[in-house]
Amino acid sequence: MPQLNPTPWFTIMLFAWLLFLIVIPPKILAHITPNDISPQKTTHSKKEPWTWPWY
Repeated sequence: MPQLNPTPWFTIMLFAWLLFLIVIPPKILAHITPNDISPQKTTHSKKEPWTWPWY
């Protein structure tokens, strides 16, 4: 049975993992994000306590 011979399937799996780990990540990371990340305000507003209606 050819399915039980691991030699061709191991090389296919090895090349697939090399493709996923070496070729594809630089292509994905090369894209520029469309939105510039702006820093958030560092000043905190005063929090008011919550008034529960059933108390």
